[in-house]
Amino acid sequence: MGDTGAMERCAFPAAVLLLSLVLMGATAFEVEIKDDKNATCIYAKLSVNITVQYETNTSSSKNITFPVPSDVTTNGSSCGSDGKAPLLVINFGNSQSWSLNFTRNNSTYSGSALIFTYNTNDTILFPDALRKGLISSTAMFLGPVPLNSTYKCISREVVVSENVTQIIYDVKLEAFMANGTLGKEIICDADKPSPVPSPTQPSTTASTAIPAPTSKPLDKPTMGNYTVSDASGICLLASMGLQINTSLLSEGKNIWRPFNIDPLGIKTNGTCTNQTGTLILTENRTIIEFTFALKNKNHFYLEEVNITLINGSAFSSRQNQNLSTWEASVDSSYMCHKEQQIKVSEDLFINAFDVRVQPFGVNNGTFATAQQCSLDDDSIVIPIVVGATLAGLIVIIVIAYLIGRRKGYSGYQTL
Repeated sequence: MGDTGAMERCAFPAAVLLLSLVLMGATAFEVEIKDDKNATCIYAKLSVNITVQYETNTSSSKNITFPVPSDVTTNGSSCGSDGKAPLLVINFGNSQSWSLNFTRNNSTYSGSALIFTYNTNDTILFPDALRKGLISSTAMFLGPVPLNSTYKCISREVVVSENVTQIIYDVKLEAFMANGTLGKEIICDADKPSPVPSPTQPSTTASTAIPAPTSKPLDKPTMGNYTVSDASGICLLASMGLQINTSLLSEGKNIWRPFNIDPLGIKTNGTCTNQTGTLILTENRTIIEFTFALKNKNHFYLEEVNITLINGSAFSSRQNQNLSTWEASVDSSYMCHKEQQIKVSEDLFINAFDVRVQPFGVNNGTFATAQQCSLDDDSIVIPIVVGATLAGLIVIIVIAYLIGRRKGYSGYQTL
């Protein structure tokens, strides 16, 4: 990770962000990298939308979303030679860069590292950034592709790395080109048509489309088990079932639309530090980011939730940075079996089931002793029931006493 230079504080013009959001999905860059004989060795045409989360001087975090524009340069790119791998470098904006290394074997080529470098000295994109200078975030992109073939993928692919989420789509790309010409197109799996299920056999494939508005209750979501690792091993553990409830405006009415998160389609990512633990859950249509923090060095709690909903090449984000829930001591795990609802925004909630999390102090990849939430604590129910019963008996005794006294006086007549 790089971190150099300095940044001046500057107010962020909201119009720039609004304009970038409007233009999202409408930009694509197309480049060719040529060798010393002017033959093309790398061809790339694709669209990339990027969201960066960065810390501010006020100890809070912000998200900024922008596309890689069509107007780019390729300084630093190379066809590779003498054991040096080919490299595609896309430069744009104020010292921002998007680069992809390539490797090959006897039959295929692939991307070895996708590195996005952003410049927090850019006060238009990153106002009041706490960390100053050039920052790089590394991810993986482009699986094995047959040599002399062009990889083509219209569908979106979500690529998550530290503090950076990229949505890559409308890709047409080839490296190690033979004779400077594009080879046969290889279609990505996401673009291939799904098999049509038999009329007598229901489909078991989970839909990647967001469910239509419905008032029918959903089944309880499937439990997912998630881990985050660092250099020392597993550093964060989580187990839970998740359901998203979001509101749509339809015919002048807000309609709540729930959908469950299927753990089978989830990619898990995140980070661990001495002060925070982050769990990022990514699927085709949803990115959920949980951020845990320390309280008084002895307890942890869920401080922040960010959710990104993806629809084609467009996406929208919601966040709540002022949470104070799922709290337990740092040498324990937090557990809650009862359903809990977390408000992310006015139009989006998370329903969590059978939650167990531990973002700090994980040993041997297993949960520590659990501290149960108050919702699961039935010990308070018994005193309430006993107290209510005693109160009822007292009321009955008082009423019976008053009735008895009244009957006792009714036998006497005034002289």
